[in-house]
Amino acid sequence: MFFVIFFSLYTLLNTYVFIRGWQSLSLYPQFRIFYAILFLTAASSYIVARIFSDHLPHFVYSTLIWIGSFWFLFLFYFFLAIVLIDLILLINKIIHFLPAPVFQNPNKSKFYAGVIVLSFTILSAIFGYINRLNIEVKELNIKLNNIPEKEYRIVFFSDLHISVINNHNFLKSIVNKINLLNPDLILIGGDLVDEKSKKLRELKLADELKNLKPRFGIYSITGNHEYINGADSTVSFLEELGIKFLRDEVILIDNSFYVIGREDYSKNNFTGQKRKSLESLTQNLNNSLPKILLYHQPLNLNEAIDNSINLQLSGHTHHGQIAPANLITKLVYELSWGYKKKGNTHFYVSSGIGTWGPPVKIGNDAELILITFQF
Repeated sequence: MFFVIFFSLYTLLNTYVFIRGWQSLSLYPQFRIFYAILFLTAASSYIVARIFSDHLPHFVYSTLIWIGSFWFLFLFYFFLAIVLIDLILLINKIIHFLPAPVFQNPNKSKFYAGVIVLSFTILSAIFGYINRLNIEVKELNIKLNNIPEKEYRIVFFSDLHISVINNHNFLKSIVNKINLLNPDLILIGGDLVDEKSKKLRELKLADELKNLKPRFGIYSITGNHEYINGADSTVSFLEELGIKFLRDEVILIDNSFYVIGREDYSKNNFTGQKRKSLESLTQNLNNSLPKILLYHQPLNLNEAIDNSINLQLSGHTHHGQIAPANLITKLVYELSWGYKKKGNTHFYVSSGIGTWGPPVKIGNDAELILITFQF
């Protein structure tokens, strides 16, 4: 169902933007054939690459993914620009604030509007790509007692989306940055990969993870993209690299605190199986010890409060990844990004260290969270 909805919306958006772009070239009809070829190539690249991934040479597959991923950004901004232009024209019919020359030669106005939107999108793509590579370390101090007796350095990140875009070199820079932080423990909030395990293995895209060596291990949970790419095979492959997945499981760290890992919300959609309730995962734990919950999608924050979770770490939202999509995630989620304390529970939702779709971050950062956990 996910793929049907995605493909339907994607086709509708592309059709709408293509028609409006075609109309904007009425002043220069000789460019329309070139426009159509360029548009259809960009719009189909990602879909073709995913469908025929097992049959394409690596260079062809990678090239199509890069083209198609950037196209998501162009499609998004083109669509927003067209809607904004239509809204301005609608308001102008009531208020009449646009200068008369705009309507004296409407074909020229459409063409210039298209050039402006294209230029803005290209500049945004350049800025967003550079910003994506600038990984920020953000510090978070969680102090459960006024006079803490224990302290742990925990690195948390989410939504790396290892792929031919978030590739070996990108991962290597992240691993080096994490190792410099010398964490006791590494926690991962899901969506670690964005390729099937076969492709990850063939291209050695995730092998750099083996160079992470925190003294208390590396723990991850499933996100929706683990399920999209086959959760069981993905988890099996990543565990070969030293990543332990908590799939509705609890682990006691250093006999001092618990880490609880929940299966992703999408498990039922992909497998027809329900995940365990948070209550069932916590009911037999020693309540005198702190509890950290890894939960990919930051849904129903009150559930963590009701089950005496001390710290919940989530991702998934990317905080929109591309402004102004962050306005949408703010409406959907109580906490789209950042820190919040509610009741006695601390929450942090990461904007993600990697990207999905367009390899850009506009209006948010690629982030590693260094948590000083004191109790």
